[in-house]
Formats: sequence, structure tokens, C-alpha cells
Amino acid sequence: MRRLANYFLRGLLITAPALLTFYLCWLAIHWVDQLFGSSVPGLGVAAAVIVITLVGMLASNLVTRTMLTMADQLLAKLPFVRLLYTSIKDLLNAFVGEHRRFNRPVRARIGDGQALVYVLGFVTSDSLDHLGLEGQVAVYVPFSYSLAGHLLILPADRVEPLATDAADAMAFIVSGGVTRTAPPRPPAGPGAPG
Repeated sequence: MRRLANYFLRGLLITAPALLTFYLCWLAIHWVDQLFGSSVPGLGVAAAVIVITLVGMLASNLVTRTMLTMADQLLAKLPFVRLLYTSIKDLLNAFVGEHRRFNRPVRARIGDGQALVYVLGFVTSDSLDHLGLEGQVAVYVPFSYSLAGHLLILPADRVEPLATDAADAMAFIVSGGVTRTAPPRPPAGPGAPG
């Protein structure tokens, strides 16, 4: 019985992540199909990819870019809509935009002596002088198994760069330290202030 139980647990560890991943992907595809009113599985996703690509192409055109800039400015001025729109836009730009912010993983030191704790995060701003916080940096610390996190304001000398890729660091943090990262390598350039 013990051997059968071990086989079952081993099989569960193999099948559960794969099945859950496929199920969540199926739910996402089904949701997008419903948005586009499609009864053919995957057709809504294909339509969404085509529409997003066309918007990207149009954004490269000078005339269309001007119209999109005007729409962007309008959305940025509307109350409440502004908060949602700018937050979502900034978050997406932080991950995949031209001005990525989650590309410098660091280890931040909190406390001293017996209360010394290290947290892993990403430097999102080198200078907070505009807030009257000279010598301070902003470090975003994501929660494990979540997209949420904390923003820490720390002295620059309490932050040191990690010798790892930003994607590996994010996977390690979000997985609660379970995911193994690639072997460390020297940072390509200055990773953090201080």
C-alpha cells in the first residue's frame, strides 16, 4: 500500500501542475472567445491577437500616433478613469514596455543586528529627490504566488544588486523560493545605486 501511495503522490506531482495549467489556459481562451462572441474555441484569441497587432501597426503611423496620443491624454485627465488607466499602463510598461522597471533585481537589507532581514525585489527608481527623499531608492518587493507586493523606500547603501537575470529573480520570488534560478553570473552593468 505504501508503494501505491508513493506512486499516486508522484503521479499527482506530475499531472496536477500540467492539468491545472491547461485548465487555466482553457478558461482564459474561453473567456476571450466569449468577449468576441465566438463559438469556435480559440477564434476569439486569434481575433484578439490580430486586433492588438493592428493597433501596434497603427501606433507606428505618424497620423494614427497623434490620434492615439490625444486619446491617451484624454483618458489621463478623466477622474477615476485616470487612476485605473495610468496604473494599468505603468504596470504593463514596467514589465514589457520600452521603460521596463523590473529589470534590476536586488537584495535589500532591513534592520540591523539580531533583527537583520533581507528581502528580494527590484529597484524601480534610483532617485526620490522629487519627493524630498535624497539618498533613497524605491524597491518593489513582489509577494509570493501573487501579483501584489510592497514598495519599500530604503537608503541606497542598503540595496545590492543580485547576480542573476530579472526573470529568474521574479520566478524565484513569486514561487516562494521554490523555483531554482540559473547559476549566478556577474552583473552586466551597474545594478543598483549606492
